[in-house]
Amino acid sequence: MKEIRVLITTSEAIPFAKTGGLADVTGILVDEMKRLRVDSRIILPFYRGIKKRTDELGIRYLGIEFMVPLGDTRERGRLWKGKTTRGADAYFIENDRFYDRDELYGTKDGDYHDNSSRFIFFSRGVLEAIKALGLKVDLIHSHDWHTALIPVYLKTIYRDEFRGTASMLTIHNIGYQGIFHGHDISLTGLGQEMFRINALEYYGRINLLKGGILFADIITTVSKSYAGEIMTPAGGAGLDGVLRERSHDIYGILNGIDYTEWNPRRDRFIPARYNRKDTSKKGVCKEALKREYRLMEGDRPLIGMVSRLASQKGIELVTSSMDSIIRSGAQMIILGKGEESLERGLLRLGNRHGGNLCVNIGFDNLLAHKIYAGSDILLMPSRYEPCGLGQLIAMSYGTIPVVRRTGGLADTVTEYDPDTGMGTGFLFDEYSPDAMLNSLKQALEFYNNKGHWQRIMYNAMSKRYTWRESARRYLTLYKKALYKPHSMGS
Repeated sequence: MKEIRVLITTSEAIPFAKTGGLADVTGILVDEMKRLRVDSRIILPFYRGIKKRTDELGIRYLGIEFMVPLGDTRERGRLWKGKTTRGADAYFIENDRFYDRDELYGTKDGDYHDNSSRFIFFSRGVLEAIKALGLKVDLIHSHDWHTALIPVYLKTIYRDEFRGTASMLTIHNIGYQGIFHGHDISLTGLGQEMFRINALEYYGRINLLKGGILFADIITTVSKSYAGEIMTPAGGAGLDGVLRERSHDIYGILNGIDYTEWNPRRDRFIPARYNRKDTSKKGVCKEALKREYRLMEGDRPLIGMVSRLASQKGIELVTSSMDSIIRSGAQMIILGKGEESLERGLLRLGNRHGGNLCVNIGFDNLLAHKIYAGSDILLMPSRYEPCGLGQLIAMSYGTIPVVRRTGGLADTVTEYDPDTGMGTGFLFDEYSPDAMLNSLKQALEFYNNKGHWQRIMYNAMSKRYTWRESARRYLTLYKKALYKPHSMGS
């Protein structure tokens, strides 16, 4: 079989631009594909933050310009090129009107008002960039709503020019769909015939993710459980019916983590290194963390959280239960940023429980490493969790996850059974403070039995969720997409 030529299209990717886990997935995936000898490339918008780092990142202007139809106008795109961490080609579409801004999607006051134009331009611009570059692409792998129009374009406006090019769409979070005013259908160039229920129309508006779901050859999401959940009314955020129509083309592939970065044996950010056979130095990490962040001394269990502060993450369960958590004898350290009301609530609790609760608003990679290494327990009480990376990182450090049984958390954490000595953490089902506290209580009881706790730590640290395995599964689906009959969408 000939080498597959893949282009990954995304709104963010490490090491160039990042707001969340999407950037980790896309930036690592293109490199893992290259390691599997796939001709893999990536393309994303040329944001202001990237432009400021062109020298550092080795990005250069290619001298290529092209025009992108956008409604009644045409917008100019300019192409830049760099390399990913492992040397895959990375392309950037420049348009200062859309991307010369401090943030990727919006400010604290809300999303940018023209996000429909910004990402409709980018989706169509990707196809125009491929033509301008003279690239041969067998499969375009789109991620989330920002690039979900590409599968639509491949089977409509660009069908003849890209005949034989397959498409894959990965849904990282069904809660974000790219829903805009119905009039914005004119920006796409697709015409009013696509403003219908079995295309982009969604309750009188347009829904870009819906379009991608209907037209992509293969659809993936980031865990097997989440793939099932999004096809239910409770988990589908209004698109469960559309997803059920495509159920035979939907697959769940777990994200991996980078064990060259998240590994207590070689982590340069933590005060002492350790491994699953000798975890004694984990206590050094815990005591150093407590001293640095002024938590009271003593052998109290330390619960860590590294999280986006959003309702999805179950933060309200934590805030409503904090008094009970502290009364149980545990301490907590929290790192995250997000919704202002949740930030304020946590800071108030931090003031109330000084010495037993430390709240850090923002994101600090160094502190994240210290929390994963120094905590005894990682708490993830998510309302829903497509995959989750925190529990995977925590297990690598012997920090035991207490999680809600949902999405990728259910797929990666197994309940500890003292009779068999098997299991890697503790899970609860009901989304309630009581259910979370009961699971925490169980974990704390085993924490006080050092023999059991050491066994759980060993089990957790023995697990491996590598990107190499995830990339192999994506490659299998790339081949499947290339050889399945290409329909015109629903």
